Amino acid sequence: MIRSPFTILLGGALTPTDRLARQLEGSRFVAADGGMRHARTLGVVPDLWVGDFDSTDEALLAEFAGVPRERHPAAKNATDGEIAVEAALERGATSLVFAGGLGGARSDHAFLHLLGTVALAESGVAVMMTSGEEEAYPLLPGSQEIELPKGSLFSILGFADLDGLSIENVRYPLKDFHLPFGSSRTISNIADGTVRFTLKSGRAVILARPYDLSGA
Repeated sequence: MIRSPFTILLGGALTPTDRLARQLEGSRFVAADGGMRHARTLGVVPDLWVGDFDSTDEALLAEFAGVPRERHPAAKNATDGEIAVEAALERGATSLVFAGGLGGARSDHAFLHLLGTVALAESGVAVMMTSGEEEAYPLLPGSQEIELPKGSLFSILGFADLDGLSIENVRYPLKDFHLPFGSSRTISNIADGTVRFTLKSGRAVILARPYDLSGA
């Protein structure tokens, strides 16, 4: 099995940027239903196209007629995005990017994808979400670094109490901090470049806006 990074094309918003292009270098692609429209934007041909195809028009079906399709019934126990993730993992995905996972008309799907990135990270899969203009990363116990432009905004949203939270190389650093569930303390921080996060317990997501320099 060839192991490689995979990008899941989802139905949310996606803006082509230089940063996005770098993040997708060397990736293979699986499209989830109407997320195939992003293949046109990115100029890529996915390995596989999955879904019930209820959000795909005839023009898109014709344009990508050569891409193998895996059709699923509309009444199913998983979203098209979840099916696409499983397909990528079966094909040896070493890491995942959810492109088009943020924004769009279905906030329920976007929130589910946020939860899904945390679950995947807990199972050992490196994963992130992007709209091109906004990015999301799971935050779990341990340490990690995220490269962000100096002056760009980011926030941390906890799914539970966060203990031992430290944030370095930012305008508003924290050290071994207890963040109660529901607190707004970690909204709208400002990166000074690569940001270092440390967490002792809890789970959260980091939402970053690398092109938003309004806090600079």
